[in-house]
Amino acid sequence: MTATATRYLYLTRHGEASPDESELTESGRQQAVLLGRRLRGCPLTAIHHGPLPRATQTARLIREQLDGVPLQVSEPAGDYVPYLPERHELPPASADAVIARLAEFPAQECEQGPELAREALVRFTGAVDGDRPRHELVVTHNFLTGWLVRDALDAPKWRWMGLYHANAALTVIKYEPGRPAAVLLYNDTGHLPTELRAACFPAELHI
Repeated sequence: MTATATRYLYLTRHGEASPDESELTESGRQQAVLLGRRLRGCPLTAIHHGPLPRATQTARLIREQLDGVPLQVSEPAGDYVPYLPERHELPPASADAVIARLAEFPAQECEQGPELAREALVRFTGAVDGDRPRHELVVTHNFLTGWLVRDALDAPKWRWMGLYHANAALTVIKYEPGRPAAVLLYNDTGHLPTELRAACFPAELHI
């Protein structure tokens, strides 16, 4: 059956987390609240979030700013390595660095990641059935955001790497029937004041 309605997928990375990643910092909580306020005018039908505390807390704080949008915990929205490239897929100049970087991640994230990434594409992307557009928010992590943006742009599978997403920034992808996916907004932090925006990026990018 051919999908007949447009999906608008809103993506955000969790707010700034504590060093042990067990909870949000005060800045992270403020980031989540401000993103929720920004989304008040969006006709969201669901907020999906990964199972880890930093994503769960972010999703709950966002929801508190909205009116009755249901929360749905989702394993495919979690934190994992979505794709492990072979050396021949990578640019020769950076292949060693990429492979060394991937070797630093826990084995479980690497083993389970590719299947979860495939599930995420099925669950969160593409046009939908019905006669009304669907608007959904996914509160997730940096890697999955990069994976979904990469897919929308039809980039090589390994290219989820190198896409950085700021804490509580907003990305929006449009999936219209019969058309390529369109990235309408990427990594936008316009809802955050300067001090909270600076916390989203590495020190060398604080400009």
